Amino acid sequence: MTLVEQIKHYRKQAGLSQEKMAEIIGVSRQAITKWENGTGTPDIANLLAIAELFQISVDELLSNEKSEKQQADYIYESRTEYDIDGKKNFDIKLGGAHTVELKAYNGEKIVVTLFSNVYKNLQADYKVKIDDIKNRIDIDLNRLNGASEADAKESLIVNILIPYEYIGKIELSVNAGTLNITDIENEIIEVTGKIGEVNLQGNKSEIEIDSNLDMQIKIVSHEGALEINQLSATSRLMIPAGYRFRSAKKGIATYLYYEKQGKKVDDFSDTEADNYIELNGMKSELVIAEDERGY
Repeated sequence: MTLVEQIKHYRKQAGLSQEKMAEIIGVSRQAITKWENGTGTPDIANLLAIAELFQISVDELLSNEKSEKQQADYIYESRTEYDIDGKKNFDIKLGGAHTVELKAYNGEKIVVTLFSNVYKNLQADYKVKIDDIKNRIDIDLNRLNGASEADAKESLIVNILIPYEYIGKIELSVNAGTLNITDIENEIIEVTGKIGEVNLQGNKSEIEIDSNLDMQIKIVSHEGALEINQLSATSRLMIPAGYRFRSAKKGIATYLYYEKQGKKVDDFSDTEADNYIELNGMKSELVIAEDERGY
């Protein structure tokens, strides 16, 4: 999302009208309108006020805009689109990639875009296959012409956009350095593979992650359950300050630890909270740490 979309997204997520947001941060309603339709841009003081209001950092507020600019810097691009006219379950198999962006958006098409600085013939080296089978969409990314998974992990960026109103259950299989899941509202997202970093923003879903790598997971905002299944791994989950959650550990020899301001503390989970964090598997640890910056 661009900065324009980010401001509108967070305002609606907070249940604020333009008038109320303007009152809180000390600007006119017309200023909010301009920010949200792209005819005006908040200055640094207003960016700081917006970030404080929504309890995020300025970097997080601008992160998607920066991501789009970074993607524009890639030399090669391949785009595949497919019209969709109803709610579907999604089975996505990607193999190796450097970064995967899975987002919901306002539209009527599934859009899969590949970026790279390595593959001159990106369209020839990678084939995106989309099959529409009754109530399910299969998305497969196939490597061709000797393209290796090692190269894909070094340089391939995969951006998948799915229309908001058509998202059913999502199954995603990928081996990636970074996985970003943004603005998905559905019953469940099941992720399997080897993933080093996961970022969650604006989702309302049960998310299950099955990965045996040590992971760095960050919740910017998320409503629902986050279930992590690992074997002999040690992972770290960053949550925003004040984030309310229940927690549980299952499996064999699994351990939960808690941190605030970089120091171990007693369990600060809330048994009455709607959000739920679970560690499952065998011989694994999860550190749940409140973001040290206070966002």
